Amino acid sequence: MDTDTGVQTGSGRDSSEVVVIGGGVVGLTTAVVLAERGRRVRLWTRDPVERTTSAVAGALWWPYRIQPVALAHAWALHSLGVYEELALRPERTGVRMVAGVLGETARDEVDAWAAARLPGLRAATAEEYGGSGLWARLPLIDMSTHLPWLRRRLEAAGGVVQERAVADLAEAGAEAPVVVNCTGLGARELVPDASVRPVRGQLVVVENPGIRTWLVSTDPSSGETAYLFPQPGRLVLGGTAEEDAWSAEPDPATAAAIIRRCAALRPEVAGARVLEHRVGLRPVREAVRLERVPLAGGRLLIHNYGHGGAGVTVAWGCAREAARLVEG
Repeated sequence: MDTDTGVQTGSGRDSSEVVVIGGGVVGLTTAVVLAERGRRVRLWTRDPVERTTSAVAGALWWPYRIQPVALAHAWALHSLGVYEELALRPERTGVRMVAGVLGETARDEVDAWAAARLPGLRAATAEEYGGSGLWARLPLIDMSTHLPWLRRRLEAAGGVVQERAVADLAEAGAEAPVVVNCTGLGARELVPDASVRPVRGQLVVVENPGIRTWLVSTDPSSGETAYLFPQPGRLVLGGTAEEDAWSAEPDPATAAAIIRRCAALRPEVAGARVLEHRVGLRPVREAVRLERVPLAGGRLLIHNYGHGGAGVTVAWGCAREAARLVEG
């Protein structure tokens, strides 16, 4: 008998056991939700959680490069509610509600799905932004604090984090009746799923010259994006979106261009001391794969990957859906 009560399956395994593969924000959040629902969770991560792609993220809550749009909006709004609660304890969770401007964004783009959940949403003033944009107060997550906090929350719920590379999904299936695949770009080889591809993002971290609000701006002619995210003790400048680019090495010319674009928006950035260069490969797919796959012997595989540039934004919504798929 295989139920959700933790009794033994026919293979002798505890039916409440789950292996979650992937230690980024999607994997950690999914593991937390499952563990807090009574599952015995082991999370396998190739790298320490602080060195996953999620650790590189600028981490402003906003759906970016993710499909399908309607589902992404629903997942994002669920996550928004969680982040609003976590923002009551920013020092512990790394989540803060911060004001800023979404440049080149029209009100009607937001009204259809999020305006009711974003009190104070309004057109940006000329003093706030030189072009047209929306002023909003959104979650901004410090991933250097948030990822370790998620790991501690998972461990407090009885979950275990193990640094372990996985060459085959069957390897996890041999150890637990339920496997949740949250491997992001790694799903390209592990599943394998050739439709998952990288969109390279490069960031520059500088000393904050006193900027307190975030800003996202897109050049209408070139399509190039510039953003400034004030994080505790630093300012994150971005960024790039290079299709099918695999290099994880920062490019000096790209870094200089990022600083130049950001300084055009906020001149005080020009002289800020550079602290760090970062590169992350967003796992983009034509649509997020959030799917339940029954396997032989009563085993179950849940896919939860392909979140593009919005893993942080939709993590809690997708985790709730993945848990629903686990529970059938």
